[in-house]
Amino acid sequence: MVRLVLTAILLMLVTACGSIGLLPTNELVQKAIALGLEQTQQKLSQQLDLDFQGFEIKRLSITQEQPLTIENLPAFRVRGTYDLIVKLPKRRLTQPQQAFDVYLQIQQEGKTWRFLLPDKGSKSTKPIWRSYLIQ
Repeated sequence: MVRLVLTAILLMLVTACGSIGLLPTNELVQKAIALGLEQTQQKLSQQLDLDFQGFEIKRLSITQEQPLTIENLPAFRVRGTYDLIVKLPKRRLTQPQQAFDVYLQIQQEGKTWRFLLPDKGSKSTKPIWRSYLIQ
């Protein structure tokens, strides 16, 4: 009986310690949002001939972290808000309380994360994901 109790306690401790490093941090989420914004910014710059000077992400607030599995690897759907400052040649444009909804996936070795985007052009019933390494 004592052995069973000790085994259960040990299992809980190992599980708790193993999951600490698996949650997305604010810094990681901010980098993922920046990746998405950079892609959008490049498309807009080309289509509208705009001269973006960059952007800043401020006051990131995570409101929900939903664990899930994508392509047989653990992932999170993370939601929340942030303030965006767009830098233009002669001014800065501030857009407060921008909502975000990002998918993040930790890789099998547990050392790197990827930003996932569902491919909207896919007509398949199962979503196809585009994946970007977060550095």
